[in-house]
Amino acid sequence: MTPDLAEKLGGRGAWVAADRALLTRAVARGLFARAFKQAATAPDNLIDSLDAALEKRALDALGLARRTGEAVLGFDQVKDVLTKGKASVLLTASDAADDGREKLSRLGVSRLGDGLLQHRGFSSAAMSAAFGRDGIKHAALLKGAAADRFRREALRLDGVRATENTAA
Repeated sequence: MTPDLAEKLGGRGAWVAADRALLTRAVARGLFARAFKQAATAPDNLIDSLDAALEKRALDALGLARRTGEAVLGFDQVKDVLTKGKASVLLTASDAADDGREKLSRLGVSRLGDGLLQHRGFSSAAMSAAFGRDGIKHAALLKGAAADRFRREALRLDGVRATENTAA
């Protein structure tokens, strides 16, 4: 059994929502065997391996956004794109100071309303590695394909993690 996170593998598949509770229930009840109509057991570490793979996909999406010029890094630059209404995603490191996070969050919501995805599920070290620059605490993704890709991956990751990392 191989998770098809890119949704490109051929053959018969079983679709399960990116929801930790549903995945846990599917594993516990042996629902994969029913879906495949043959013997199938999920590995014990299925949810942990999905978490790691989805995190890698989300961080890779951040790196792609940087390479295509669709990422803005640093408090002042993020504040500027939020003010101009150009951002689709606001990223704040989980270990960033509360005052900076709150200022940008309020600004983003006041300018963009509910269309702004606010994500705080990565540490500064993880964000820095993804963007290829040290000390990243705040970032924004401009509206476009890279932001759409990150949004999709981040929402799936947060569903598997079952945490409060996002706010729409």
